[in-house]
Amino acid sequence: MRCLFANAEEYQPPIWKSYLYQLQQEAPRPKRIICPGEVENRPKYYGREFHGIISREQADELLGGVEGAYILRESQRQPGCYTLALRFGNQTLNYRLFYDGKHFVGEKRFESIHDLVTDGLITLYIETKASEYISKMTTNPIYEHIGYATLLREKVSRRLSRSKNESRKTSVTNEEHTTVEKISSLVRRAALTHNDNHFNYEKTHNFKVHTFRGPHWCEYCANFMWGLIAQGVRCSDCGLNVHKQCSKHVPNDCQPDLKRIKKVYCCDLTTLVKAHNTQRPMVVDICIREIEARGLKSEGLYRVSGFTEHIEDVKMAFDRDGEKADISANIYPDINIITGALKLYFRDLPIPVITYDTYPKFIEAAKISNADERLEAVHDVLMLLPPAHYETLRYLMIHLKKVTMNEKDNFMNAENLGIVFGPTLMRSPEDSTLTTLHDMRYQKLIVQILIENEDVLF
Repeated sequence: MRCLFANAEEYQPPIWKSYLYQLQQEAPRPKRIICPGEVENRPKYYGREFHGIISREQADELLGGVEGAYILRESQRQPGCYTLALRFGNQTLNYRLFYDGKHFVGEKRFESIHDLVTDGLITLYIETKASEYISKMTTNPIYEHIGYATLLREKVSRRLSRSKNESRKTSVTNEEHTTVEKISSLVRRAALTHNDNHFNYEKTHNFKVHTFRGPHWCEYCANFMWGLIAQGVRCSDCGLNVHKQCSKHVPNDCQPDLKRIKKVYCCDLTTLVKAHNTQRPMVVDICIREIEARGLKSEGLYRVSGFTEHIEDVKMAFDRDGEKADISANIYPDINIITGALKLYFRDLPIPVITYDTYPKFIEAAKISNADERLEAVHDVLMLLPPAHYETLRYLMIHLKKVTMNEKDNFMNAENLGIVFGPTLMRSPEDSTLTTLHDMRYQKLIVQILIENEDVLF
């Protein structure tokens, strides 16, 4: 069987560190201490481990010094409040217990008390036995210091470029595909990072707490992710799996996977361009090409609205078909539908083209009375935009400048376009109607300045 590499030994899979996994296997198991009689007013979501109103001393006696033993009780001092009494490390630990459809004592929520106690015992045991080890897990990560990642990305880059010019037999291609599938997502991202054709915009990972089914290892430090649920975090854009504490150390090198990007509209701008391997969102490119091909002389371009339901159709076409979406005159003869779809794309961005971080700086620049100083200030703030946002804004301003050059036909000058695009490209980080109304004239002015001076500013 042919391998992706000339010599199969050149690829060395990561060596996962099993110490924490072994500790989890050694952790005490839950032992439910059942109340011998029926307890009045027992909450329906608790079982026979509930012993009613008893003191800490009585709870300690019931647990009998058995590691992992637990009961539930109602507080003597605060009736209606419930406590988990758990035996661990030769002492009885008491935790305030809550229920909102699931059981919890901290951030994690569990379907059953048994799962809560199991997870708690694992965490207590590992943190007791390996606290110093855990604190040092991020100091020598495989993510940054493994030789196989460097070797792989060099080999993959060469093979990817070579494969464009070489025809291969189907059987060989299938075998190589199988081999690639087996390579960890960590290495796949390392290869993508150095792909010559990949636009290397920096992007942070979109980590979300995740429950892993079955044993999972951190792709940053190579250590086991312990516990029953919410053991770590997963990047919803590229699939990287790491400990929550390791996620703070992962570089901003997310390489989104198209299979994970479910839609085009409402998707983070940088995420979309990296997933599609483009400089700008393909929606912007496709819409602007269509508008410039048949709409630059259209009266009230961008000011006149198209039918909302048709604009929604265009949005769904992009979400469904991506760059293959058909927005030609045969399907949408009214160019205002296309301009409406483009404006809607910008409005739907979770982070506007002019980002929340730079918004106040742009507003302050707009307030400068001296024209030359104001232009310099605007240029300085532009340099703070993320690369994908900067490139998108640059391309849009070049287009809008073309629109103004046809003002005698479309009656749209830079000021008119500023009124349209100000609130579309800029949104205040403060969710305040008063702030929005106050800033509108500055939003308009910023876009007007960008259009009129695009050749100087970009």
